[in-house]
Amino acid sequence: MATITAHGKPAGVSGPRPRPPARRQGRRKRRLQSNLTGYAFLFGAVVCFAVFSWYPMIRGVVMSFQRTRRGETTWVGWDNYERIVNDPSFWTAWKNTFYFTALALILGYAVPFLVAILLNEFRHAKGYLRILVYLPVMLPPASALFLFKYYAYDPSDAGLFNAILKFFHLPTSEWMQSTTMTMPAMVIASTWMNMGAAVLIYLAALQNIPGELYEAAEIDGAGIWRRIWNVTIPQTKLILSLMAMLQIVATMQLFIEPLILANGAGTQDSATSVAYLIYQHGFFQNDLNGAAALGVIMLVVLAGFSFVYVRLTAQQD
Repeated sequence: MATITAHGKPAGVSGPRPRPPARRQGRRKRRLQSNLTGYAFLFGAVVCFAVFSWYPMIRGVVMSFQRTRRGETTWVGWDNYERIVNDPSFWTAWKNTFYFTALALILGYAVPFLVAILLNEFRHAKGYLRILVYLPVMLPPASALFLFKYYAYDPSDAGLFNAILKFFHLPTSEWMQSTTMTMPAMVIASTWMNMGAAVLIYLAALQNIPGELYEAAEIDGAGIWRRIWNVTIPQTKLILSLMAMLQIVATMQLFIEPLILANGAGTQDSATSVAYLIYQHGFFQNDLNGAAALGVIMLVVLAGFSFVYVRLTAQQD
């Protein structure tokens, strides 16, 4: 006969009794029901990414190794890549894309940060100024670019920029008809059109900087430029590096600016970008496989930039 302890348990048995299976299943069912809404949203997001992002990406990689003629698809290996790389337009497009990215980093990356610093110094009408800066972002990109094309970049003296240059007795420009001014003109339009979002992000970062740091810098006799260099930039280094990476990725996908402002390729292919070359191969030359190969090359280049950014930021941390 088993010995019963003072606590009512058989001798030699210790620890809590195992829960009945029905109780465990009931708790698991209640946990599943409470998280059902979250799982539904997660499932919808996964389906959207799979259908509209992952599947086209995988399909593009597969198509880049194929050739489709009259409905028949054959595997051709690296032939599409060799054909694209040997096309003279390929190197022209990459040269123009890197040139646009470099100009955008000089102008389109620095100007929003300087505007954010300027707005942060205002004590009144901050909300009005933020709306004024963000207003171009709310315009459809095509409308904003047509505004620049027919109002600001008119090659005659009726154009806004030429009228300003003429007022200051400076030589006017043909803007989008010029091989040297095409890229700077597109950078100016793109900066005006997109800088509102970057300004708001920079403003949020600037307002998180403790005011004591600026007060200490002023006590040490630091001027405005020394305060920006020694306080503002170090305190916003993380967001600055992130925005630089996003700027590179966005500007290297240059497409709508040359399509509208320069009618595609521009004068002597001065506006041809890699993204526009993909569009040209796919929709004008009916070369979907070549367009897919060029898209994969761009994907690899952008992934390389992202990898370098992650490694650099990891080393800084």
